[in-house]
Amino acid sequence: MHHWKPPPPLSLSLRSCRFVLSFTPAPAMSASSSSEVAPTGPADAIYRDRILSSKLYFDVPPSKVPVIYSSSYDIAFFGIEKLHPFDSSKWGRICQFLIKEGFLDKKQTVEPLEASNDDLLVVHSESYLSSLKSSLNVAIIIEVPPVSLLPNCLVQNKVLYPFRKQVGGSILAAKLAKERGWAINIGGGFHHCSAEKGGGFCAYADISLCIQFAFVLLNISRVMIIDLDAHQGNGHEIDFSNDRRVYILDMYNAGIYPFDFEAKRYIDQKVELASGTKTKEYLDKLDEALEVY
Repeated sequence: MHHWKPPPPLSLSLRSCRFVLSFTPAPAMSASSSSEVAPTGPADAIYRDRILSSKLYFDVPPSKVPVIYSSSYDIAFFGIEKLHPFDSSKWGRICQFLIKEGFLDKKQTVEPLEASNDDLLVVHSESYLSSLKSSLNVAIIIEVPPVSLLPNCLVQNKVLYPFRKQVGGSILAAKLAKERGWAINIGGGFHHCSAEKGGGFCAYADISLCIQFAFVLLNISRVMIIDLDAHQGNGHEIDFSNDRRVYILDMYNAGIYPFDFEAKRYIDQKVELASGTKTKEYLDKLDEALEVY
């Protein structure tokens, strides 16, 4: 565990959860310190080149607000959205609620690009991405068994494409947050997915991807993840288990999925709650947790 005073939060990604990333700009580097972030081998150079050639960062006109959303986020076909406790059509309803209440004009939202295979390879391996060409594997990840019976072309278009659009939104949110001081991706926050393993309705590690892009393109030196989903964020915890630049605060119900005891070892600041925790107790514990050393 390492102690670190976080900077103000800059970007937010909404899943079923509240999820915040805080960034610290990198100081000007001397020749002796530059090795901390510079590529250290051929693999690092390849990842860096993929990030530099990506199209996911693009200029957003000032007329747009830093709220990222696409109607493609929703996953709804053949009633699949009714087969899992996770509401896979919630993102459109969130957007409609914000519009109805006068908080948002849909014309001002930002449409992200779909993350390409090269973008995903910044974190994921070829073997993991290839495994998603099996409908059975995708069904296991999203915990909807009937998906295993569908042609993979349909699964790619109706399930994985919406996920890839949300990945693009999470990555773009970091850029907008750096420019505007804040940003929200109405989708994303797939905190159960790590580089080599999906699960819990999370097929791509958008959090890890967002952070890796920010390290290379935004001159960011440190990141704090504040994960307030009811479930432990085991995916990003595994991915950043050995990265001292990333500090993780995870507040979750310890009595429910995923019970990932290995990943718990990599949480810098854990707040474990019990089912039935009341609002006041929850908020008091959160306030206490945010008063980091």
